Amino acid sequence: MRDVDPESDQETPYECFGCGNIMIAENPPEGCPDCSGAMRNRRTPLE
Repeated sequence: MRDVDPESDQETPYECFGCGNIMIAENPPEGCPDCSGAMRNRRTPLE
């Protein structure tokens, strides 16, 4: 798996750590629109 450039203009899936909401965005979201939880880039592997 490759790392995604955080400055990329590509739409990227983000997933909420709290509620599991998934959204597609060009830029990292401030937080989940449903629960305000932290979002992670789904293309970045969890360690």
